[in-house]
Amino acid sequence: MSNNRLSIDQQLEKFPKSWPKFVAIFLSIVIIYILISITITFKGINPKGLMIALSAFKGLFTPSLSLITNLTQYGLLYMLFETLAIAFLGTVLGVVISIPLAFLASRNICPKWVNSIVLTIISIIRAFPAFMLGIMFVKSIGPGAFAGVLSMTVGSVGMLSKLLIEAIEDLNPGITEALDAAGCSTFEKIRYGIIPQLSSNIISIVLYRLDINVKNATILGIVQAGGIGAQLIFAIGARRWNDCGAMLLGIIIMTLLLEWFSTSVRRKLAGSKD
Repeated sequence: MSNNRLSIDQQLEKFPKSWPKFVAIFLSIVIIYILISITITFKGINPKGLMIALSAFKGLFTPSLSLITNLTQYGLLYMLFETLAIAFLGTVLGVVISIPLAFLASRNICPKWVNSIVLTIISIIRAFPAFMLGIMFVKSIGPGAFAGVLSMTVGSVGMLSKLLIEAIEDLNPGITEALDAAGCSTFEKIRYGIIPQLSSNIISIVLYRLDINVKNATILGIVQAGGIGAQLIFAIGARRWNDCGAMLLGIIIMTLLLEWFSTSVRRKLAGSKD
């Protein structure tokens, strides 16, 4: 009982010293709320927008069979395959570029001046959102799936490099120190000391980015960078709710299958670690 009494007294003694911090946090929250309320205003729900959302949701239960069974380039399967191909190829090219950049930017691999240069390049790449990259590549090389692939590649480089740098810097230094003591070169340390430790992390990070790229590839279709997004916007604009429902259903199924595949691979990797 005396110990509890002592701890309460100690907390009361500390309270006068900490109350300015609580007041500062409270005032900061109030100021942020005021700024948000000034810049963002809620004008109510548009009745037409609500009807469009309900019609699109209703289309999920009455999808267009003609669009599903159409095996041409205007069919659902082709559009989904193009979207997945853009995301997959963009992820693969992003990994190829990100791995050497991550090693150059890691403090436990390369000198500090090299780290600073490469980290600056990665930060600049990460500053561009995927939607802006899609517009830039469509305007520079023309509309199509190739513009989407380049957008996915550049967007993937920023995120993959950042995650790989953290994974490399968190590795057990004992292995590389042992290889260094044995007289191994930098390439040999990477090949025999770092890559075996990184393999499972690389696979997990790549699958996570692939899942993001599939969603981004769907959105990039809006700016004519390939994929199903453009046809989905056209279907909504033309009030073809059955076609819209078929496309949304296809996107949902593709996302769920990819999530199931990614989860299965991660579980196997976790089991192999144990």
